[in-house]
Amino acid sequence: RAVVITSSVALALMLPGAFFNSENPVEAILESIAIFVVGNIVGQYVELLRREREKTAQLEGIQRDLTISEQRYRELFENAHDAIWLHDLTGRIINANRASERLTGYPVPELINMDVRGFLSPESMVLAGQVRDKMLNNQYLEQPYEQRIKRKDDKEAIIQLATSLVMANDKPVAFQHIARDVTEQTRLQENQAFYLQQVAKAQEEERKRISRELHDETIQSLVVLSRQLDALATTDRGVSPELRFHLEELWQQTNNIMNDVRRLSQDLRPPTLDRLGLFAAIHVLVADVARYSGLEIKVNLNGTPRRLPEEVELILFRITQESLRNVWRHAHAKKAEVNVNFLTDKVLITVMDNGKGFALPKSMSDLPRDGKLGLAGMQERARLIGAELNVESTPNIGTTITISLATEVPVRYAPATQTPATLN
Repeated sequence: RAVVITSSVALALMLPGAFFNSENPVEAILESIAIFVVGNIVGQYVELLRREREKTAQLEGIQRDLTISEQRYRELFENAHDAIWLHDLTGRIINANRASERLTGYPVPELINMDVRGFLSPESMVLAGQVRDKMLNNQYLEQPYEQRIKRKDDKEAIIQLATSLVMANDKPVAFQHIARDVTEQTRLQENQAFYLQQVAKAQEEERKRISRELHDETIQSLVVLSRQLDALATTDRGVSPELRFHLEELWQQTNNIMNDVRRLSQDLRPPTLDRLGLFAAIHVLVADVARYSGLEIKVNLNGTPRRLPEEVELILFRITQESLRNVWRHAHAKKAEVNVNFLTDKVLITVMDNGKGFALPKSMSDLPRDGKLGLAGMQERARLIGAELNVESTPNIGTTITISLATEVPVRYAPATQTPATLN
């Protein structure tokens, strides 16, 4: 703009002289116009040179920034605590950091150009194929996920893996993996789960033993005592009315104690669970809780009841039992409902009440800290069999507890004659 203005002013000053003072006005005018054009061309050229220098300086700055960023990325890549490696779409590793060497046992030079199938078992290959397909088809993939690899020393390592797709010119060219060794942590969790499972099993065995002793010994003794008291109270041989009244009171107290012991025996180990299965045991449990708590409890069945492994049925029953116990003792509810759903590949049990409810913690792991030990115990029981426990509660509205367990194709069904109407 400055060149054009300057040239225009110069041309304006030169034209009057060319017209009035020059002996050859035409040549003077052409000369002035030529000077104007050449001046503009020179000015534009100078401007282009200046812009070129600025672009060159910018490119040099960008190059320096890229070099610094690359150096920083390389340092982060090499010094990362987690293992990072890249492989192309065929599975050939094209880059790896030092942490990959510690994880796999293979030196980095050996890892380069190595096929990832070299340290994946057939089961791991199936998972890797599923991850590959989801990434290439832009499908959702829950990350990080767990994978198992075979180290150079033939030991198995359990890793927590996050995978991303590397793109070039809008086309996938490689996969980048970030892995963390969680072998010890996973083994510890597995050992803890096994320990809890054995503890729960031992507790149930002890419950069964105590229940059997109460049923076979204590209750039978109380039955004999009740009959003897009844015989004394009804005899006419030298028994005064006052003594007969006391004997009848003792007989009634004995019967009450016998009923309490029988209920305790059933709570310890319900015989219906072993004989008739999960739904039958839940139906009897609901009837018992409704009778001694005064709650109005409704039980619904969806699907055909089927038998599950003994341990699974027992834990599902215990969770349902604890849920109803919480409704009775803590929720101050008037009504409750138990829904048992036997789906094709899932068993779903829902316990709902219209009690006082409570404010849920931010995380289920905070249940013990908030004093919800019963719910925490239910959650641990659910984990033992791979079930999911979901708790929904709203103050002054009620609580809903859902237990969901994925199951295999049913192989053994409860007899069709064992309907709720015949269980009592």
